[in-house]
Amino acid sequence: MLRVLVFLVPIAITIYGLIDALMAPSPGIRLLPKALWVFVIIVLPLVGAVLWFILGRPLGASTGRGSHRSIGPDDDPGFLASLRDRKPR
Repeated sequence: MLRVLVFLVPIAITIYGLIDALMAPSPGIRLLPKALWVFVIIVLPLVGAVLWFILGRPLGASTGRGSHRSIGPDDDPGFLASLRDRKPR
Protein backbone atom coordinates (compact mmCIF):
# COMPACT_ATOMS: atom_id res chain seq x y z
CA MET A 1 0.00 0.00 0.00
CA LEU A 2 2.83 2.40 0.80
CA ARG A 3 4.37 1.79 -2.63
CA VAL A 4 1.11 2.81 -4.26
CA LEU A 5 0.96 6.03 -2.22
CA VAL A 6 4.51 6.90 -3.22
CA PHE A 7 3.33 7.01 -6.83
CA LEU A 8 -0.22 8.31 -6.38
CA VAL A 9 0.48 11.30 -4.13
CA PRO A 10 2.90 13.03 -6.56
CA ILE A 11 0.54 12.33 -9.47
CA ALA A 12 -2.41 13.74 -7.53
CA ILE A 13 -0.46 16.87 -6.54
CA THR A 14 0.66 17.40 -10.13
CA ILE A 15 -2.85 16.99 -11.54
CA TYR A 16 -4.32 19.29 -8.91
CA GLY A 17 -1.61 21.89 -9.58
CA LEU A 18 -2.16 21.68 -13.33
CA ILE A 19 -5.92 22.10 -13.03
CA ASP A 20 -5.47 24.92 -10.52
CA ALA A 21 -3.06 26.73 -12.86
CA LEU A 22 -5.41 26.31 -15.82
CA MET A 23 -8.41 27.61 -13.85
CA ALA A 24 -6.59 30.57 -12.25
CA PRO A 25 -7.40 34.03 -13.66
CA SER A 26 -4.46 35.19 -15.79
CA PRO A 27 -4.13 38.72 -14.33
CA GLY A 28 -3.57 37.42 -10.79
CA ILE A 29 -0.86 34.86 -11.55
CA ARG A 30 2.53 35.78 -10.12
CA LEU A 31 6.10 35.52 -11.42
CA LEU A 32 5.50 33.83 -14.83
CA PRO A 33 2.77 33.88 -17.47
CA LYS A 34 0.05 31.26 -17.19
CA ALA A 35 1.22 29.25 -20.23
CA LEU A 36 4.74 29.05 -18.83
CA TRP A 37 3.45 27.82 -15.45
CA VAL A 38 1.48 25.07 -17.20
CA PHE A 39 4.63 24.13 -19.13
CA VAL A 40 6.71 24.03 -15.91
CA ILE A 41 4.13 21.82 -14.17
CA ILE A 42 4.08 19.39 -17.10
CA VAL A 43 7.87 19.26 -17.56
CA LEU A 44 8.73 19.09 -13.84
CA PRO A 45 5.71 17.21 -12.47
CA LEU A 46 5.97 17.34 -8.68
CA VAL A 47 8.48 20.19 -8.43
CA GLY A 48 6.55 22.34 -10.91
CA ALA A 49 3.30 21.90 -9.00
CA VAL A 50 4.95 22.76 -5.68
CA LEU A 51 6.56 25.84 -7.25
CA TRP A 52 3.16 26.83 -8.62
CA PHE A 53 1.56 26.66 -5.18
CA ILE A 54 4.39 28.61 -3.55
CA LEU A 55 5.37 31.16 -6.20
CA GLY A 56 2.75 31.38 -8.92
CA ARG A 57 -0.70 31.00 -7.45
CA PRO A 58 -2.66 34.26 -7.17
CA LEU A 59 -2.61 35.77 -3.71
CA GLY A 60 -5.74 35.13 -1.69
CA ALA A 61 -6.84 32.31 -4.00
CA SER A 62 -8.53 29.81 -1.79
CA THR A 63 -10.29 28.00 -4.59
CA GLY A 64 -8.94 29.61 -7.72
CA ARG A 65 -12.41 30.55 -8.81
CA GLY A 66 -11.92 34.30 -8.58
CA SER A 67 -12.65 36.72 -5.80
CA HIS A 68 -16.37 37.27 -6.48
CA ARG A 69 -18.43 36.37 -3.46
CA SER A 70 -22.18 35.93 -3.58
CA ILE A 71 -24.18 38.16 -1.31
CA GLY A 72 -27.77 37.93 -0.24
CA PRO A 73 -30.33 40.36 -1.60
CA ASP A 74 -30.59 42.09 1.77
CA ASP A 75 -26.89 42.99 1.51
CA ASP A 76 -27.08 44.31 -2.06
CA PRO A 77 -27.44 48.11 -2.10
CA GLY A 78 -28.90 48.06 -5.62
CA PHE A 79 -31.63 45.63 -4.61
CA LEU A 80 -32.49 47.66 -1.51
CA ALA A 81 -32.68 50.84 -3.59
CA SER A 82 -35.03 49.14 -6.06
CA LEU A 83 -37.30 48.14 -3.15
CA ARG A 84 -37.38 51.74 -1.92
CA ASP A 85 -38.29 52.94 -5.43
CA ARG A 86 -41.13 50.39 -5.71
CA LYS A 87 -42.56 51.09 -2.26
CA PRO A 88 -45.95 52.82 -2.46
CA ARG A 89 -46.05 56.20 -0.79
